[in-house]
Amino acid sequence: MEKYEKIRVVGRGAYGTVHLCIRLSDRKQVIIKQIPVEQMTKDERQAALNEVKVLSMLHHPNIIQYYENFLEDKALMIVMEYAQGGTLLDFLQSRNGCLLEEEDILKFLAQMLLSLQHVHSKQILHRDLKTQNILLDKKKEIVKIGDFGISKVLSSKSKAYTVVGTPCYISPELCEGKPYNQKSDIWALGCVLYELATLKRAFEAANLPALILKIMRGTFSPISSHYSPQLQDLIRRMLHLDPTKRPTINQIMAQPILINTIMNLHTDMGKVPSVRINRPLSSMQGTGRQRMSLRGNTTARDGISSKPQPLSSVFCWGGGILSPSKLPLPNNETQVVQVSIGRTQRAAVTKNGRLFVWESQAVGTESLIPGATEGVAPMFVPRYLEGQAAVTIQHVACGDLFTACLTDRGILMTFGSGVNGCLGHGNCSDVTQAKIVEALLGYEVTQVSCGASHVLAVTNEHEVFAWGRGDNGRLGLGSYESTASPKPVPVGQNVHPCSVHCGMDCSVILTLENSLLCSGSNRYNKLALDTITADGYTEQMVEEVLTFTPVQSAPLNSLAVKMVAQGTSHSALITEDGECYTFGSNQFGQLGCDCDPGNRRPVLVASIKHHSIAMLSCGDIFTVAVSTDNEVFTWGKSSRGRLGRPDEDSHLPKVVALPKDEPFTVNSLSSSHGSTLIATKPSQRSPSP
Repeated sequence: MEKYEKIRVVGRGAYGTVHLCIRLSDRKQVIIKQIPVEQMTKDERQAALNEVKVLSMLHHPNIIQYYENFLEDKALMIVMEYAQGGTLLDFLQSRNGCLLEEEDILKFLAQMLLSLQHVHSKQILHRDLKTQNILLDKKKEIVKIGDFGISKVLSSKSKAYTVVGTPCYISPELCEGKPYNQKSDIWALGCVLYELATLKRAFEAANLPALILKIMRGTFSPISSHYSPQLQDLIRRMLHLDPTKRPTINQIMAQPILINTIMNLHTDMGKVPSVRINRPLSSMQGTGRQRMSLRGNTTARDGISSKPQPLSSVFCWGGGILSPSKLPLPNNETQVVQVSIGRTQRAAVTKNGRLFVWESQAVGTESLIPGATEGVAPMFVPRYLEGQAAVTIQHVACGDLFTACLTDRGILMTFGSGVNGCLGHGNCSDVTQAKIVEALLGYEVTQVSCGASHVLAVTNEHEVFAWGRGDNGRLGLGSYESTASPKPVPVGQNVHPCSVHCGMDCSVILTLENSLLCSGSNRYNKLALDTITADGYTEQMVEEVLTFTPVQSAPLNSLAVKMVAQGTSHSALITEDGECYTFGSNQFGQLGCDCDPGNRRPVLVASIKHHSIAMLSCGDIFTVAVSTDNEVFTWGKSSRGRLGRPDEDSHLPKVVALPKDEPFTVNSLSSSHGSTLIATKPSQRSPSP
């Protein structure tokens, strides 16, 4: 105890004594639970050690933090975080019968769900959730779940049978002697939620037999009509007698009444308040009013006006647009950090986490003069994603008729056409507004890729999930079957996927080891799965594989790969040395060389080998590459403006002439079908006056 100074005793019980202390190194207040182990039975000692084991496994902002443990004076000392706001029970009792607002209830519930999700992800059951074990911060806004003394760490096959916990929160299955599982924690959480809404316990009785009878009947008084029907229904489902009928944590978190609350937590809790102005579509297009900006305003000095420089520019070509055309942005303050293009969509993510799409007005396309070959280029209007003002988006990917977007908390949302189950919601229904992919709520997704009709996602734990159309084995699940829900993809031992890339009928995984794994159609050897030796001899040709398989074609099977992209019938990659290789069909010159259209060997794009390539993208029958010195090269079929440049020597890489009003850096590139989208930012900005 030489590192701590005791202040006072804040609790006593059969387990021991709880002290409020000061940690001398930083003067931080902590709780030390003193548990005398010498007089304990073997089971009691095991329970005390179990609490240390459980606490050391948990690291979450809504769980009481464990610092350390040590033995002193024949007692086990457990040092933990101090929650200054007391227990949730104390808080509810202090209300004196004044009901909470539904918004406040949902804030508490969302935090408890996130913490319990973390607990269950570690194969731990809390087994004693109650308002006495839920603590609050000083402002009584942040929830901290504590007291894991009787928690159960499950092995892969073990079940918890012991009847434990506070009687008022025990589930019906425990009353019947059935095994305790996650659904029993859901029951206890339902009791806590009921208590938040009524300030009373859901089940109370004068004695234990009467209490058990009440719990077994599942009867409780309805909550006030002051609360929404959605909240009332959620409580009823969490307190369903049949545990299989109770929702999972992920299902609860996906409820419409909770989504915005969950999304808001990371901005509302413990952050400096910020102002975000959400402008409707009309305000993006100009209202005739003067707007003020903290940076980049139009200013006048000595009678000379300086026009504000945009923080980003986005260029588009292809699909009838013959040369790079600058797309309109919501305003000059928009900083685009990532773009994606699909068959029908153009989407962008801004630096402050907003997602917007460009809607085509298709001007002139329906009134062509007889004999004309091209219509007037369509007008594109930016529109922010509706209903997601509080969500911070960090990544977007477009499929054929659908879109996937990823929040900064690793939550994946999809919307658009649900054909082939590519939205991942367990069905083939269309969704007009972004909806959370419920099956992945327990994972932190770091990147997602959309093909024409399938999707792959990778998590921070290097797990890969796939869903959507399954023919050709494009999902890598070992079959041709489609699936409307994310399924874990087997990738083998000692493999650490870091990014995923979907093609038309195939998929590629790039690993931390800089190697490629491919699955699906290998037509024209576009996945480099043919066994080709270093001297160019083809030993074996492969048409398709159903599981992810390492590339077999030299020299790719021995190169360290930095980036990969897929087109309809060809692929391209960048090595760690900045070299660009292409492989697959060369029917339209999409490999960037003069090799035979039937060539199945990977080739180095020799004409740009003196440039270090930083990023690339493949359309249907063309390729785009960007060098580290911000030169944009295109090659392949040039019809309908695919290359964004005149079509001379279209099969060889040539520079696209982007407007250069000022030095710029390309920070995002995306191609799909016959179009390309490029986002740039100024390389340097003069200081504001």
